[in-house]
Amino acid sequence: MSVNRRFLLIRRPHGDPVEEDFQLVEEVIPGPPAGGFVVRNHFASLDPAQRGWMDDAPSYMPPIPLGEAVWATTVGVVHASDNPAFVPGDWVMGLNALEDYSPVMPGGFTSPIDISLFDTPSRYLSAVGAVGLTAYFGMLDVAKPQPGETLLVSGAAGAVGSAVGQIGKIHGCRVIGIAGGADKCRRLVEDYGFDVAIDYKGKSVDALAAEIAGAAPGGANIVFENVGGDVFDAELMNLALNARIVLCGLISEYNSPVKHGARNLWQILVKQAVLHGFLIAAYVDRFAEGGAQMAQWMEAGQLKIDEDIQDGLENSYDAFMRLFSGQNTGKLILKIV
Repeated sequence: MSVNRRFLLIRRPHGDPVEEDFQLVEEVIPGPPAGGFVVRNHFASLDPAQRGWMDDAPSYMPPIPLGEAVWATTVGVVHASDNPAFVPGDWVMGLNALEDYSPVMPGGFTSPIDISLFDTPSRYLSAVGAVGLTAYFGMLDVAKPQPGETLLVSGAAGAVGSAVGQIGKIHGCRVIGIAGGADKCRRLVEDYGFDVAIDYKGKSVDALAAEIAGAAPGGANIVFENVGGDVFDAELMNLALNARIVLCGLISEYNSPVKHGARNLWQILVKQAVLHGFLIAAYVDRFAEGGAQMAQWMEAGQLKIDEDIQDGLENSYDAFMRLFSGQNTGKLILKIV
């Protein structure tokens, strides 16, 4: 590779992102900044959060500047270095961008990884990356599942949701998953061990709420929320007393110009429930702890983490939009090289 291809954000999306919001350019491969290094990216994580970073709106991170490469967590190899702690050839993971080569300043989020621990380096973007650890800490530190409790998961066939449900089963919960389409619902039961799968497609809030009530007549003790919108409204009508709600994502509303929010929020008051906004960024210093347990569960056959790997930086747009069309069949990852 003699050039650095970069997938730039050149216009703020309005609603669904379109190809014209982005541009793939070729630039000179950067040299290492003083005290830093350059990473040759091999894999990049594609996540719903990136859609929020594209908006010029208040958030937990500043917006991606126009004309800059779209930020992404990547796994790659140190290409050149002005830092003795990062030697060319070392494998690393960090928040970089959708580009071939990323300059990394000293003191950033990039850290060494041991790729010999797994079958593929991409595991650091799925099972032991932010996605897997979102499920791990969101469940164990926030939801605190107890044997015999009912866990209700939306976006259950997605990368986070499928891991959440399996962790719930490991801890003795009865697990109900909500997903879109017969194939995804089949996978929830057959591949991930969920007790019940509910297809939300084509159903009103009332109809979906009634189906959840049939599966969980006593209500859900834990709701792990990834979707928002009508799905969340239906779930709110099925809370057990003192339920814990982990608000992890609202993917149904990310591309919507009008955010209607949760109209049945009053049920949190009625059921004396707790709503906890959850971001994995608060747990970075504990990633090794969570990663070790996730790896142990995988080795024991208790946890299955699927990866949906799309090939080629030139296909960044099409790959990213799989998140919103429901096409992805696991943790969505872009293979750059």
